[in-house]
Amino acid sequence: MTAGSPLLAELIEAFRCLPGVGAKSAQRMAFHVLERDRTGARRLADRLVAAIDRIGNCRQCRGFSETEICNVCASPARDRSLLCIVESPVDQAAVEAATGYRGLYFVLLGRLSPLDGLGPSELGVDLLGERLAQGEIKELIVATNPTVEGEATAHWLSQLARDAGVRATRLAHGVPLGGELEFIDRGTLAHAFGTRHTLT
Repeated sequence: MTAGSPLLAELIEAFRCLPGVGAKSAQRMAFHVLERDRTGARRLADRLVAAIDRIGNCRQCRGFSETEICNVCASPARDRSLLCIVESPVDQAAVEAATGYRGLYFVLLGRLSPLDGLGPSELGVDLLGERLAQGEIKELIVATNPTVEGEATAHWLSQLARDAGVRATRLAHGVPLGGELEFIDRGTLAHAFGTRHTLT
């Protein structure tokens, strides 16, 4: 497959660290950069090294940042009474891109999953507890994913907020905008039906 080149085999294997990339996709990527885009590959390698060396986690929200405090946490234009809890930096980016949310974030960097060794301490419970205890936050918006672990994490977060005297809210789940009931899976439809609300 690699025509006797150990370095090419290592390159193919390195591409497999990316999510959803199997052996064939990794081989195609490796062959592409070597055959057609060595300049692009060098630029990619430089940016990867720079990002790995310089991007860490914000001291306040745990999101990705090149500085100790990220731009979102440092911004005086943000509503400091709102704190949105997300599982990962990619979830934070999705909320930021799709909504007009102007509050702050807290990134768990995971979700409660005892089988994976992820408990409250790995999710930053101490830091989150400190932020809630300061009294500045009035609403904790729980935006964990609607998975079994995400729901367990949401329940745990709502209890943490209650103990701190902070209102906890959960993102709505159910029928997607523009969706038709006949095409929605049973679990989603059942959840939407069970959490229906009064029209005003």
